[in-house]
Amino acid sequence: MYDYQFSDDAVTAWMLLRRTSYAIHRIADRHLNEMHLTAEQVHALWLCRDYRGLVTPAELSRLLFRESQTIAGLLARMERDGLVKRVPKQRGHPFTEVKITDKGEELCRAGLEKARTLIAELMSPLSTEELEQFKQLLRKLQQKAFEELRIELIPLPDYDCGEVDREH
Repeated sequence: MYDYQFSDDAVTAWMLLRRTSYAIHRIADRHLNEMHLTAEQVHALWLCRDYRGLVTPAELSRLLFRESQTIAGLLARMERDGLVKRVPKQRGHPFTEVKITDKGEELCRAGLEKARTLIAELMSPLSTEELEQFKQLLRKLQQKAFEELRIELIPLPDYDCGEVDREH
């Protein structure tokens, strides 16, 4: 694998960010594949389990930062595998709701445990101070990207993103 070094530091940093992101996602998917899950499915299951708002395909699209057709395919595969079920629109209930199944709950718990261990391992080369700096730098890049996309970053409504291992 080539280690790109461009004359422009911004381009080198961009390539490092992209390649590292792709590599981390591949590692996560490889580890979760043992459970027949992807990182995207674990994230979706976690949201279906713990999000305090109404989980609809449109809300999942926003929460996962994915296009609606991508979410439709993801939900179709997860429903086929018995991880979630879509509750159709009903009178007085204008949205299709996504609910986690018992099988999805079980795999969510195991997937989050595996993901947390993997994240700790992958982030271990960074000290506490470096990790804080890294988060601040990523937030700056995210803010700039969102400005370009004309997306306003707002707090997540009534959702504790820190609690991934809670028992039900």
